[in-house]
Amino acid sequence: MSTYHFIGIKGTGMSALAQILHDSGEVVQGSDIEKTFFTEEALREKHIPILPFQQENIQEDQIVIAGNAFNDQHEEIVRAKELGVPFYRYHEFLGEYIHNYTSIAVTGAHGKTSTTGLLAHTLSENVPTSYLIGDGTGCGRSDSEYFAFEACEYRRHFLAYEPDYAIMTNIDFDHPDYFENIEDVFDAFQSMALKVKRGIIACGDDQKLQEIHAKVPVVYYGFSEENDFYAKNVQESPEGTEFEVFVRGTYFDTFQIPTYGEHSVLNALSVIALCDYEEFTAEQIKKIYTFEGVKRRFTETEWKNGQIIIDDYAHHPREIEATIDSARRKYPDKEVVAVFQPHTYTRTRKFLNEFAESLSKADYVYLCDIFGSAREKDGNLSISDLQEKIKGSKLLPEGDTELLKTHDHSVILFMGAGDIQKYQEAFKALA
Repeated sequence: MSTYHFIGIKGTGMSALAQILHDSGEVVQGSDIEKTFFTEEALREKHIPILPFQQENIQEDQIVIAGNAFNDQHEEIVRAKELGVPFYRYHEFLGEYIHNYTSIAVTGAHGKTSTTGLLAHTLSENVPTSYLIGDGTGCGRSDSEYFAFEACEYRRHFLAYEPDYAIMTNIDFDHPDYFENIEDVFDAFQSMALKVKRGIIACGDDQKLQEIHAKVPVVYYGFSEENDFYAKNVQESPEGTEFEVFVRGTYFDTFQIPTYGEHSVLNALSVIALCDYEEFTAEQIKKIYTFEGVKRRFTETEWKNGQIIIDDYAHHPREIEATIDSARRKYPDKEVVAVFQPHTYTRTRKFLNEFAESLSKADYVYLCDIFGSAREKDGNLSISDLQEKIKGSKLLPEGDTELLKTHDHSVILFMGAGDIQKYQEAFKALA
């Protein structure tokens, strides 16, 4: 039996894919840098070996899968090509793997991970399902009917996939180190739409998605009554959010989700629409309510002095706004404290004003140094450039979170896609 070796196994997608193959009975190992990432926990629980990078890790009886963050000069990739072993990039392997199932790709500028998790949960509660979630969670079952997976648009990697279905949550400008403008992003999604084989579930409240052309039916969801599936009479309570769903003007049923905010309702609507299209009953779909969330997406911890700590991946202005809105809706009597670490210089520079506007919706704002990226070299920007645009905001030096102790009975949001967790851990260590 060949061993699957993952180069960069701690990546969120790579970790999830490694778990899927392991669960399916394959022999799996991987390599990565020694720095600790939150994705490691699941790998170690399944006793998947994690080795330090070295060319000796590559052997002739392996199938090698490389993360997209590593270029062709990486020592293990060079060795794999020298030996002539089967070699794939992450998206290439996944593109072949999904053909074993009824595959559902979840894509969009925002909401991919939460929606994939919600979809995977709802399907799994009813039928055998394998899934790959962008928070590093993966599950493989040999008897699966469905495969739900997150499909990232960065560098058009999702064009390696030809899924049966696609859920498209929205189209927005992001990844300015690759995409030129919103039209370039739309072009990528349009190309993706033409690869879908059975149907597309798209947010009709998103103007760009209304412009998508496809060879398969496009089912639209949203709040507007012009959509095929739309939500009305949204009610929030301490238990979550309840809303009525109508299908082409006819009442379908009432659903409840344990989360808050319009974005959460939209995520749920996409799952409801997909499941209905696949002829699940309303009672089966209602199991959506038992979803417990995904990692680093509004992950809550009750802390000292009435504080609620929330860990969230939000790293785009629209995501920050949605996270702050969710906190206000769930905890209307608490102040909201935003602790934000920008991710990449290119994104920070491009959205400097938008970041300032969205963060200003919090009661207090603390800023951490910009988390750079190996794929960019332009560091001619500092966190002070963002601080100047947010009245009353303060800088939070690494390891020094003493200021946050003053916010008793508050919701403290730690937001970012880099290593914002180290600030959170430093704060918890003060207790």
